[in-house]
This record gives sequence, C-alpha cells and structure tokens, in this order.
Amino acid sequence: MEPQPGFLPDHEAVPREPVHTRHVVSRGYLWADGLWDIESEITDTKDYPMTNLDGRHVPVGEAVHRMQVRLTLDDAMKVHAAVSAMPGTPFPECPAAAAPVAGLVGATIGPGWRKTIDAAMGGVQGCTHLRELLAAMATVAFQTIPNYRKHQQRQLGLPDPNAGQPGHQFGKCLGWDPYGPVVARVAPKFIGFTRGAVKAE
Repeated sequence: MEPQPGFLPDHEAVPREPVHTRHVVSRGYLWADGLWDIESEITDTKDYPMTNLDGRHVPVGEAVHRMQVRLTLDDAMKVHAAVSAMPGTPFPECPAAAAPVAGLVGATIGPGWRKTIDAAMGGVQGCTHLRELLAAMATVAFQTIPNYRKHQQRQLGLPDPNAGQPGHQFGKCLGWDPYGPVVARVAPKFIGFTRGAVKAE
C-alpha cells in the first residue's frame, strides 16, 4: 500500500489507510435587504462499507452524517431566522432534532453563545453535530459581517467607525498578542491595549 498524502509532512513514510473524512463548509451571504445568511454543512463519510447499529448498509462514500444549518442575522448578530435540515442521518429518528434550532431566534451571537445553543437544543432534544456547527458558525459570522461592512466603508471612502477599538479577536491568539510583532507592525496604537481601558491618543 502506498503512503497516503496528508495535510502535514509525514514523520515517517509508513503506509496508512484512509478511513474517515469529515467535511465542513460554511458560507456567508448578504441579502439585498441588509440581513445576512450564515450557512454551514457537515458531512461524514467512510472509506469502507459499513453496517450501522440499525442494520442499514452504508456504502463507501455515502454520507453517514449530513447536517445543514442556516442562520439569518442582522449587523448586531441577532438571529432573525434559524432553520436546519438533516438529509443524511444514522437513524430515521434523527431529523426530529432539527426543529429545536428555531429556538435560537431572538438570540445574539456573542459571549455565551454555546450556552444559548445548549439552552435551545442541548441534550436529547437536539443533535451533537448541529451543535458543533452552530458553535463554529459564530466565527464565520464575525468573519463575514463586520469584515464586509468595513470593506464597504473603505469602498465609499468613509472612516471606520470602530477605528478607535481593536477587533474582537484582539488578545485572543498569537497573531493578535497586544505585545506581539503583528500588532506592532499593523496596529501600533494598540500595543499593550487592555480591553475596557481607555487608551490615550
């Protein structure tokens, strides 16, 4: 068997067998009315034929799990609509776990988002795969909405209304270390910035 390529360099040229693939894709859309859609899908496939606990045969490449979620948000990250579909599930009862996602309507993506998800569709009333998607969709929403609004401001030649404050990711990763080289290079006025403190100009 030939070694299978991976994402990272192999430390040894030892043959390995592909077994499982999880594919997650997320997209952000802007509606003409100013609202946003964040859509995510998770798909699990096996590289071997299997029979699940219900006795259903799953051929190679057929989705063991395929779940989809769409959140419709405004600029403040408030959820205006939340829908889900489950076209690929291990058990026929699973699709009933899609409906509780509607309990997120009226919630806002931000601090406590995971707790909000659990309150709406935690435990046996929901689906672990949908909860995983919804948790990750918060990051997709932040990548989509404020970044595109800033792009529109620049296109119009308008100043960034939030230029006096660092982004939400500030201080949450190596790249945005308040004392690191990236901040020193691209946002020197925020060196040593502490959220909640007023930094003198």
